[in-house]
Amino acid sequence: MKIGVFDSGLGGLTVLKELISEYPNNEYIYFGDTINLPYGNKSKKQLLTFVDKIIKFFKDEEVDLIIVACGTSSSNIYFDIKDKYHVPIIDILSPTINYLLSCNNKKIGVMGTEMLIKSKYFDKYLKNKEVVSVKAPKLVPLIEKGEINSLEMQTTLKEYLKVFDENMILVLGCTHYPLLAEKILKIKKLKLIDMGKVLSKHINLTNKGQFKIKLYFSKVDATLLKNVKQIFNDCKLYEKKL
Repeated sequence: MKIGVFDSGLGGLTVLKELISEYPNNEYIYFGDTINLPYGNKSKKQLLTFVDKIIKFFKDEEVDLIIVACGTSSSNIYFDIKDKYHVPIIDILSPTINYLLSCNNKKIGVMGTEMLIKSKYFDKYLKNKEVVSVKAPKLVPLIEKGEINSLEMQTTLKEYLKVFDENMILVLGCTHYPLLAEKILKIKKLKLIDMGKVLSKHINLTNKGQFKIKLYFSKVDATLLKNVKQIFNDCKLYEKKL
């Protein structure tokens, strides 16, 4: 099975890693739209334009399935694209919503991009829960710049995490955020929901092919190469402008 996975940059690699762990015998093609990141401050019209090009690229590659490994795109344009391209498309948010609906916790924290929080996606689908949401627009740029261990990142995380109670379930509403999981837990003891882990446990994929992987990004530089190496140590990157 050939599976296309996309995000604005590094974040979707956290999803890809979980998929490979659960279903190693497939062919994976990843696209990170680094030339247009972050997606979190883009309009719906811009997102539709970016994603249209990515999906057409995947169709040219003859993928069997596309996974939207981006919380911003999933919350704002998934229902516009899911039946448009005659290829199955799965969003990153729905499995997490289903998981949260089945859990006993009444208070759910969501940390996400500006456009994800603005969409009120979690409020809409978790009406029987108390949802506490925080916009975290500074995190993706810091991650993409390789500043995960910087003082600025530490200070920024502390500020964003202030509103969340200890022992609350916290949804990492952007797929970049699992890269910060250890740092978050050192600041506040929360149960973290990694959407890539939830997706990989609840999706039903065939697992009978030969493992192959190709990583494409719309812009590749030294910082990206260094960052990707920390997630996928031995994978070659390809630059592909759409």
